[in-house]
Amino acid sequence: MKQVVQNYKSGELALLDVPVPGCKPDGVLVRSAFSLISTGTELMKVSEAGMSMVGKARSRPDQVAKVMQSVATNGVPATYRKVMGKLDSYTPLGYSLCGVVEQVGAGIDDVKVGDLVACAGNEHALHAELNWVPKNLYAPVPQDLAPRHAAFGTVGSIAMQGVRRGEPQLGEVALVIGLGLIGQLVVQLLTASGVRVVGVDPDPARCELAERLGAAACGDPASAAVEAAVAELTGGHGVDQVYLAAGGDSNQPVELAARLSRDRGRVVDIGKCSLDLPWNAYYEKELDVRFSRSYGPGRYDPSYELEGRDYPIGYVRWTERRNLACFLDLVARRRVDVEPLISHIADFDDAVETYQSLKDGELKAVAVLFRYPEQAAETETSAKAPELTVPAVRRNGGAVASARSPKTPVRLAFVGAGNYATSMLLPHLAQRDGVELSTVVTTTALSAANAKRKFGFTEATTDLDAVLGDKSIDAVFVVTRHSSHADLTRRALLAGKAVFVEKPLALTEDELAGVLTTVEESGNDRLQVGFNRRFAPLLQEAKKRLGTRTGPANLRYLVNAGRLQHGSWYLQQDTQGSRFAGEGGHFIDTASWLLGADPVSVYAIAASGNEDLQVVLRYPDGSTATISYVTSGPAGFPKETLDLVTDGHALRLDDFVRASVYGRKRWISSRLPKARDKGQNAELAAFVRAVRTGGPMPVPLESLVATTAATLAVQASLVGGAPVTLAEAR
Repeated sequence: MKQVVQNYKSGELALLDVPVPGCKPDGVLVRSAFSLISTGTELMKVSEAGMSMVGKARSRPDQVAKVMQSVATNGVPATYRKVMGKLDSYTPLGYSLCGVVEQVGAGIDDVKVGDLVACAGNEHALHAELNWVPKNLYAPVPQDLAPRHAAFGTVGSIAMQGVRRGEPQLGEVALVIGLGLIGQLVVQLLTASGVRVVGVDPDPARCELAERLGAAACGDPASAAVEAAVAELTGGHGVDQVYLAAGGDSNQPVELAARLSRDRGRVVDIGKCSLDLPWNAYYEKELDVRFSRSYGPGRYDPSYELEGRDYPIGYVRWTERRNLACFLDLVARRRVDVEPLISHIADFDDAVETYQSLKDGELKAVAVLFRYPEQAAETETSAKAPELTVPAVRRNGGAVASARSPKTPVRLAFVGAGNYATSMLLPHLAQRDGVELSTVVTTTALSAANAKRKFGFTEATTDLDAVLGDKSIDAVFVVTRHSSHADLTRRALLAGKAVFVEKPLALTEDELAGVLTTVEESGNDRLQVGFNRRFAPLLQEAKKRLGTRTGPANLRYLVNAGRLQHGSWYLQQDTQGSRFAGEGGHFIDTASWLLGADPVSVYAIAASGNEDLQVVLRYPDGSTATISYVTSGPAGFPKETLDLVTDGHALRLDDFVRASVYGRKRWISSRLPKARDKGQNAELAAFVRAVRTGGPMPVPLESLVATTAATLAVQASLVGGAPVTLAEAR
């Protein structure tokens, strides 16, 4: 089998072939599915290994003291040989994983072969294909918990033990200093405990992430905003507890803890940071300084960890194993969300390169997972996260679009003639050569008559059946209220028409499945959804100049949607769906088009008291897109801004007015007039061309379905409080 190892003397990292461990009594042999890189502890170890001998000594004064003691006891030559022998050998990495039980040792009766377990221990939960894990260092994974999420069990237990040491109570306020992997988990655990949290970290991205995951406010340690937030939340008294989850040599964390703590507050050290306590500050407030020892009671006790001797629950309520099981339960019940913490998933075969990228700073991450071959794919289906099935697109081949003479106009019918149709679609079509606006259908005669007069329709009617039965009509535009889109699309497809339906295609999974059933039964897949932004000339040019990417990308899309006027039908959520369900497909489609793939998971959280959303999309290659959909922003702020960063390049779109691409060469477009071109004209041209020539629709049907499914998954994620996996139907 393969295992990640490191030579502490030379710093060499390797993926080494090693023997498979035996399955001893009182433990299980586990085949890894996912293992987690601790970007704090492990990278510190990797970095130390690359130091000179003097640097290693300075970084580990505790080990130097042991060497000096050995010299005094055994002499210099013997000590030298012992130290060099230990340094010049491969040591394992890793301590948090999830895998499948492959073999059960004697004395084990709580799991069986094939069960999914989370494992802990820097000697037992290693980055290796197989590990033997003693009884008190594994816990069964709840049925609905995904393996990649269960791999967080150990670091979650570390965070949990730290929170337990702080003894939080409902209504208290806590300060978390350091928003790395442990700090992010501490924030969520405290929030789940009814504690309001202020986070501190110099990295704005980590501060933003912590706020998305429940922190009341976050900021740079030198920022006055942190002190202001603490003062506001505590009435000027200071926080009840501080959690030191930072690393490094700076003494700033303990000084900040003293300054922002209340009288007789609690300070809990979880990370490995400088602890030169300022005596006066800690004395005058009589601060209670506590240490949190790793995963919990039992840690470093061989009788507990290796021999399986549990502590009586009446005396020790929370042990290592009980903390591990508790954390898994919280994640399974969506009280803690680890999906947004996953910055990258790497194949286990690429372990060495992944560590090097982390060490060199090329890969900036909160959490990185190794995905193991074969078994990882199998275990992903054995314990799944909530899923929304993307209906499979099946075509029976019954209807084939035929080309027409270039001189024969494409005859179009419109179902609906509201504001969007009359302002953004019909003006372009009315001026296009080779297009005949045949019939407009509305529910009220007057609106149909108005559209006929203004845009030159041949006929105006309220009789939809007559239009669908008219064999001379080539394509039907569905531009009605959202709740009718799926049904009207199905009826038009069954009538053999090409269909252009404004977003959304569907408001429910059943509606989407119904459209796909119609495609399969009729053989008519001539469908386009009005996702126009991918056709915007400015965005098309920017994507072209960005070029082909090779690595994962990070995309941020801020949508300043603004407030709706009272009485708008968009507010009729019971019948028309949420605002995001209505227009969110625009932004998901744009992100997917820019990233060249369809999303595989969706996670959404909502701000309390308004319709503001944060939607995180993950893509097959590890790319992510974050859509911030806000309704509470100022009217004067741009509606849409987009940033995409990948492979040392960056693309920026400023509200379809200006675009820029940064890389070896910098390109900035000229500023467009106020009339922003969001691609409607180009999209309509592509649709008409496809109808005329019989060629493919402008956007593949599979992509339209995937975007619609992802949009629906946003609401499912909000309801479930957890990421939703988009599982493709077979």
